[in-house]
Amino acid sequence: MSHNTIPPSSRPDRVPNLVDYDAEHSAFRWIDAEARLEGLPGGGLNIAHEAVDRHAAGLLADRVALRFIHRDDTVTDLTYAELAKATSRFAEVLAMLGVGRGERVVTLAGRVPELYTAALGTLKAGAVFCPLFSAFGPEPIHQRLAKGNVAVLVTTASLYRRKVAALRERLPELRHVLLIDGDGDPDAGVHSLAELMAQMPGEAPPADTSAEDPALLHFTSGSTGRPKGALHVHRAVVAHHATGGYALDLHPDDIFWCTADPGWVTGTSYGIIAPLTHGVTVIVDEADFNARRWYRILDEQRVTVWYTAPTAIRMLMRAGNDLPAEADLSSLAMVSSVGEPLNPEAVVWGAEVLGHTIHDNWWQTETGGIMVANFPACEVRPGSMGRPLPGIDVAIAAVDSNNEPTVNDDGSLRLITEPGGEGMIAIGTGWPSMFRAYLHEDERYTRSFVDGWYLSGDLATRDIDGYLWFVGRADDVIKTAGHLIGPFEVESALMEHPSVVEAGVIGVPDELAGNIVKAFVTLAPGVEWDDDLRLELIGHARRRLGAAVAPREIACEPHLPKTRSGKIMRRVLRARELGEDEGDLSTLEPDPDQNPGTDEPTQESPHDR
Repeated sequence: MSHNTIPPSSRPDRVPNLVDYDAEHSAFRWIDAEARLEGLPGGGLNIAHEAVDRHAAGLLADRVALRFIHRDDTVTDLTYAELAKATSRFAEVLAMLGVGRGERVVTLAGRVPELYTAALGTLKAGAVFCPLFSAFGPEPIHQRLAKGNVAVLVTTASLYRRKVAALRERLPELRHVLLIDGDGDPDAGVHSLAELMAQMPGEAPPADTSAEDPALLHFTSGSTGRPKGALHVHRAVVAHHATGGYALDLHPDDIFWCTADPGWVTGTSYGIIAPLTHGVTVIVDEADFNARRWYRILDEQRVTVWYTAPTAIRMLMRAGNDLPAEADLSSLAMVSSVGEPLNPEAVVWGAEVLGHTIHDNWWQTETGGIMVANFPACEVRPGSMGRPLPGIDVAIAAVDSNNEPTVNDDGSLRLITEPGGEGMIAIGTGWPSMFRAYLHEDERYTRSFVDGWYLSGDLATRDIDGYLWFVGRADDVIKTAGHLIGPFEVESALMEHPSVVEAGVIGVPDELAGNIVKAFVTLAPGVEWDDDLRLELIGHARRRLGAAVAPREIACEPHLPKTRSGKIMRRVLRARELGEDEGDLSTLEPDPDQNPGTDEPTQESPHDR
């Protein structure tokens, strides 16, 4: 199979939601997309109503909305009617506690039913939902609870005791802690969630929120610096629904599995909201990653649409090609990936070994929804993030020598119109899930926009057919001997070598060239690092990339620094190499060799590149 293109992958018995890309893109209007939702009876828009209540009141009342596969393989099902009842009870709990509209409710828990009830119940109540990753340590948790002015925390007794209890004196705005699995202490503002829920009738309707009322607060993953709080509104559900249809190709009878943890934006936007608005059944696996278990879930649950992350895909590749052959994957119709760029080799592996092309897509915490994607009815170009979704206007903005966007004399953003030109991804404002603020950082928010364009900070090129190709974060691009080198290209080339499973690439200062390219590689199981392999990898990279682009130095690094969502933290690699301050490490994944027995990282996504 050619690495250049892979033919459309739509199943013969399934008509994709997007068949003619050009026609759909030209005819699309967001006002029409919003009209496909129901809206509140008295006007306005509420995410919980669109995801749950409208289905519970109709023909889908008895359909399974959420299927939880617990660590011991037992299963708990919640129908749309049951989910509507549970989320109303949670909304009533918030009302009883005096939690008002716009106040922030945070979850700190694994993939358990109570988290999903709390997320949707918070939105139903008109409060703002903010998920946190349960593997965060105490200080990262404190940082986010304080910055978010959080009123309510939903967590487990163990997590509260280990990570939050000692922080309460530093969190004066945190009025209530709701324990999923423990007894409360009302004097300390700690309550048993189960006891409170049992007292509620479960009849509360969705709050009469407007489309522009705040709904979601997501903290960025911190791969490029200190995490920021991106605020989204209820209108975001319009984009969640539309992109779920286009980019994930969700159909009414689908069984959908998003492996992202709800502590990240992908796990909320596409692990909860988008699929539920389509009335599908959502699979939730409580356990940590295990290749054999994942294949078994895909097989036994007859999953039709699977949304996962490049890190997870590489781990599946590492597990070998025998396991997928033992599973029946014939139910799969669509496989998508998000979180960081998907290497071409992984796309080809999916097509050849899984029998399903993996469709990469691109978006960020700030965009709130998928902006660029590969579609089942269109050819896939391995290594490309795809093309803009209908309703999304993407441009390539010219950048200066510091990778900062440039403007024309009249203040308009200077755009690159010729194919192949490298610049920053810019998105025309106005899509429904666009973030409305960086919490407490108004100036930073303002700087993110120029001339009606959102500046993503990601560099890319666009080919003659409109496919976008990721180059790297603007602050990751390496300048060496007059060349600008994107680390992703070098990392992808190194990962083509059978001895390499992961790679991270940085620039290291050099008196002659300004910077040289240095790579850090994680080896496949059983491969030993020695000078012969180092020279072999350098030669391999030179043959693939040319001497000007290939790394001058390569070192072995068994555990590349990554966020807990699986994205390589190149800034940390660079700081360690140069002996500099590593900066904010709140989202750094623990080193399993140094921290045995710590929480395992959960595959995100995010896409929050």
